[in-house]
Amino acid sequence: MKADSSAAVAAQERDEREQNATAGEKVKRELISWFWVILAFMLIEGTLVQARVIPSGSMENTVLIGDHLIVSRIGYDAGVPFTGWHVPLWREPKRQQVIVFRAPLAGSPDFIKRLIGLPGDTLEIRQGVVYINGVALPEPYRNGPPNPADNYAAIQVPPGKYFMMGDNRDNSYDSRYWGFVPRENIIGTPLIIYMSIDAPEDVWEPGHIGDRFATYLKAIIHPHDVRWKRLFSTF
Repeated sequence: MKADSSAAVAAQERDEREQNATAGEKVKRELISWFWVILAFMLIEGTLVQARVIPSGSMENTVLIGDHLIVSRIGYDAGVPFTGWHVPLWREPKRQQVIVFRAPLAGSPDFIKRLIGLPGDTLEIRQGVVYINGVALPEPYRNGPPNPADNYAAIQVPPGKYFMMGDNRDNSYDSRYWGFVPRENIIGTPLIIYMSIDAPEDVWEPGHIGDRFATYLKAIIHPHDVRWKRLFSTF
């Protein structure tokens, strides 16, 4: 009987040790899994794609307030999410491409505009018409006809810099006001609209997390707030 009791105690102790080891292994596996999830997120967000939402009407009707975009960073820029560290990569943007970039203004959020002037271009605006190296630039994407009051003296775009303008030309704060965009400020180019919700402009401004959450909830309850026809539109 005594031998049986000792064997039972030993078996119980062995089971407890195995259970503790198993629990430790589970915690270890969980931590490793979360490590890889975080690492994958940082890799994707830092080098491949980002999700962005449009807070202003400067690019109407190409993109609207409340459009949610997937932006490709591939070849343009790489960085560490939630930090200011980044490096420009090998791809050069093209004329009339829609570009997301870090605003060359302290404290401003990232901008989305259309690239109009390339390095070395001589750019001029006469009565709302853009001239590149003396030739009028066709702009079928513009929201409205050229404004005769919109004039900009001829300038040459410096090396490594770009001239950006909004498609909603009369309602766009762009290179006409704050100057050129350095190459290192360029983040990428939008690929697709994955969601579009008709809501006031201030909902999408940085810091309005509560308003944004309420807007998403309202879109679930009232699906007509979603611009369904814009979903999965590409650039």
